[in-house]
Amino acid sequence: MADESKNPWAGMEGPTPEDVNYCIRCGLCLSVCPTYKVSLRETESPRARVALVAKAIEGELDLTRNFKDHIYRCLDCLACQDICPVGIKPADICLEARYAIEQARPTPPLKPILFRGVFPRTGVLELLTKPVAWYERSGLRKVANALGLTKLLPSQLRDMERMLPNHIPLRGARHTLPAVVEARGERRAHVAFFLGCVEGAMMGDGANATVEVLAENGCDVVIPKDVKCCGMPLVGYGFKDGARDLARHNIDLLLALEVDAIVTDCATCGSSLKEYPHWLANDPEYAERAKTFAAKVRDISEFLVELGIRPPKGKVDARVTYHDPCHLCRAQGIREQPREMLRAAGVELVEMEGADTCCGS
Repeated sequence: MADESKNPWAGMEGPTPEDVNYCIRCGLCLSVCPTYKVSLRETESPRARVALVAKAIEGELDLTRNFKDHIYRCLDCLACQDICPVGIKPADICLEARYAIEQARPTPPLKPILFRGVFPRTGVLELLTKPVAWYERSGLRKVANALGLTKLLPSQLRDMERMLPNHIPLRGARHTLPAVVEARGERRAHVAFFLGCVEGAMMGDGANATVEVLAENGCDVVIPKDVKCCGMPLVGYGFKDGARDLARHNIDLLLALEVDAIVTDCATCGSSLKEYPHWLANDPEYAERAKTFAAKVRDISEFLVELGIRPPKGKVDARVTYHDPCHLCRAQGIREQPREMLRAAGVELVEMEGADTCCGS
């Protein structure tokens, strides 16, 4: 029997023995796990992470840097949870383990500053994107890539640079979108558009397009500017208490609008908003309100298919393929609806091989 006094997880919220002890080590998860398929290391597989967490709960493993690295390499793509024959949830276990790690081994100040001071404050996030917007819009990005200067960056920073959008607005969508956009034609629904923190700061074109499509499909669209981050960045790095605070704020704000649906165009935002009942299950004030809130949340494709898509007036002459976001196809079970939207637009849809393979972000 492990000495509970030496177990850093004893008495703290996190994975329980019941969460981890039913793994039968069949290895099915290895066939779908992106980190295992790239590394071919057992320690980078879901079943290994489950085993590591089990030993840590028992007090047989310390929360060393090596342990933490293995837990944080899980991409939360949920592929292992789809295929597990006994219902083990390795990705969820890793998220719970990160929360326990942050409780037991507080990190250096940079992470708390980022997850408590930046993501919950949309104004701060928008301010920090200004230099990035200038870098992209000034042409400096094209010059840096043409000269190969980005190859000199540290690998993580180089990868982040590659993922930057091609057009970053100088003013975020919170400042350019109106508070309300009225339905065009017959009014069929009254909805709120959940403007995510990163989309609001860096991807305004996408937000504008979503609101336009909703209006064209007969929706009065309310765009509340005071919504905050969905909370997933905080959950992903072990700051679950902060994520719960964000959830409470968003629930209070959006339920007060009394809309038919809360629509999002971000897969991660949508899956997180639908997880609020789980996050707040032990909160007597918010547990039921979280269920009411989550029942209203819809991905844009899910909502339009339910409503009935109005085909665009002009033909979209394009040949396209589609990649399934992990947090849409697995977390929310939404696979066919985005394809129905594309077909309604009149494009030629060509299915890609491995359409639901994790993108790695």
